Amino acid sequence: MLSYFNEISRGRGAWFLLMLSGLILEGCALFFQHVMDLAPCVMCIYERVAMLGVVGAGLIGMIAPKNPLVRWSGLIAWGVAAGWGLKLSIEHVGYQFPDPNDLFGATCDIFVSFPSWAPLNQWVPWMFEASGDCSKIVWQFLTLSMPQWLVVIFAAMLVVLAVVVLSQLFGKRERRLF
Repeated sequence: MLSYFNEISRGRGAWFLLMLSGLILEGCALFFQHVMDLAPCVMCIYERVAMLGVVGAGLIGMIAPKNPLVRWSGLIAWGVAAGWGLKLSIEHVGYQFPDPNDLFGATCDIFVSFPSWAPLNQWVPWMFEASGDCSKIVWQFLTLSMPQWLVVIFAAMLVVLAVVVLSQLFGKRERRLF
């Protein structure tokens, strides 16, 4: 199995699928926002940025997947983006389902905060401006809210990444006749 993952990580198809999955999920987020009129919160916007990081990782890997430096750069970008996305979505779930023993209760910021060199909310406000409440559950599917689904999605991405990384270390074996 590891040799299979090692082999497909050296082709553009798997990297394209990674990029495409991130783009489809971004499209879903924009559908929820602009068609279903569900206002994204600050955490939703940060989770979008993490998903765009996954898209970027797919693009990096597609550049030259046979080149180990490029492939490992894509894998690292994938890990950072998916790991950050998982952290954010777990935090977001905490806002929606607060700990009853927490006396003060955690809340998210009111406005997004991007670095001054990349004010995404000013450059592309239709995608990166937040107007929703992080603690509100505005949509559910199979009893899970959006951030709960993102926990599942980012965790699944990290599991697949772990298999692909293991395949880089142990997957390529030379077959000997004797």
